Amino acid sequence: MGETGAVSLHRTELGRTGPRVVFCHGLFGQGRNWTQVAKALSTEHRVTLLDMPNHGRSPWTESFDYVALADLVAAELGEEPVALVGHSMGGKIAMCVALRHPGLVERLAVVDVAPVAYPSGREFVGYIETMRSLDLSALGSRAEAEEALREAVPSSVVRSFLLQNLRRTDDGWHWQLNLELLGESMDGLTGWPAEQLGEASYDGPVLWVGGADSDYISDEHAAEMDRRFPRNRRVLVKGAGHWVHSEQPEVFLEVLRRFLP
Repeated sequence: MGETGAVSLHRTELGRTGPRVVFCHGLFGQGRNWTQVAKALSTEHRVTLLDMPNHGRSPWTESFDYVALADLVAAELGEEPVALVGHSMGGKIAMCVALRHPGLVERLAVVDVAPVAYPSGREFVGYIETMRSLDLSALGSRAEAEEALREAVPSSVVRSFLLQNLRRTDDGWHWQLNLELLGESMDGLTGWPAEQLGEASYDGPVLWVGGADSDYISDEHAAEMDRRFPRNRRVLVKGAGHWVHSEQPEVFLEVLRRFLP
């Protein structure tokens, strides 16, 4: 299912009036991960939830490259500048969009990720290996899949998150994720395309939201955030780890609402 030309990403639209807000999800996610937040915003905003390339119902790509993925997302935004929100992998994609196409981004919200390379993706590699090892041809039900993942993925929250990517069609069970590419691209996923971006910076307003219990954002990341995004303000949400918007949805929504136009 490789794609070589321009691709069109799967999207869900909510709300009919107000400024546009576009959401980019993280690794193993889908646009619908943002549904709760999007519904709350849709009374005053036009909200777009995108499935990132290689995820959900969006096409697959031949390689993983943040700059190329950012250009695919930018092509979905249209000419009207938007408020762009991204979490984790989607946060890196959103930052690249703002740095490469600043005219398309009216403001940027980055959730629990920094414009830096992280040292390891071992946990993610383990999830991918576990999903790829599941014998889909012998699978009778989603409950069987959950049981098969239980030992390798003891957290029920993580299991259900991963299993949202399992779909049944007329010819059997399939993972919607491009697991092969993602598994081969962990250095790219945890990395950051500093050289490709050169000295690019974005001077629009930026909200940097971190989980107080997460190690994805630390004081040592602030210098690079300030260099690339000089108009940023940082908020740490107490009682939240990496999944800030899931773990503290009401607080996250309030913080985001104050930032949006």
